[in-house]
Amino acid sequence: MSWKVSVEATSFNTSQFPPPELPEIAIAGRSNVGKSTLVNAILGTKLAHVGSTPGKTRSVNFYLVDTGTISFRLVDLPGYGYAERCKSERRAWSKLTSSYVENRGPLILVCHLVDFRHGLFDNDRLLQEWLSVHKKPLMVLFTKADKISKSKRLGVLQQYVKDGLVSIDVPIVTSGQDRGGVGETRAFMENFVKKSC
Repeated sequence: MSWKVSVEATSFNTSQFPPPELPEIAIAGRSNVGKSTLVNAILGTKLAHVGSTPGKTRSVNFYLVDTGTISFRLVDLPGYGYAERCKSERRAWSKLTSSYVENRGPLILVCHLVDFRHGLFDNDRLLQEWLSVHKKPLMVLFTKADKISKSKRLGVLQQYVKDGLVSIDVPIVTSGQDRGGVGETRAFMENFVKKSC
């Protein structure tokens, strides 16, 4: 079933967050992990801005999703780990993201996007540790699976799991380019929201 989606808010500070009245699933990941591309694939329309410059998303973006049976928000968080932004900008983004994750009541799940070609970097592991400290459920979504041949994907996934990562379920391997894993991700999100209600 197709989702009805719309942009609800683009927030550069906490006062611009919409009222906390719906369950929220946040999308977090390193700059240049393919976050906006995957968000658009999940939403089924091009609402998230895809830029050629990593670190383009500076705001917390709220997308309203109506699946036909339930409603929730998909929340696109600013990317992290991009060195070329000045320190004051990076601090401001970090503060905004921290405030959202630590204080937002309706946040029920964080989907952690990780580049399938590289696995977890140090700042990915720091994110996982931070979310665990704040007891936020975390689901890993691997991106850019189209860069790895289909015959190798299962072995790569198994190695990453063996190496250790935090995820409430087996990570979903996705591609915003060929839409691999997108239907599975949507179904997972719908089921998670239903269980949390």
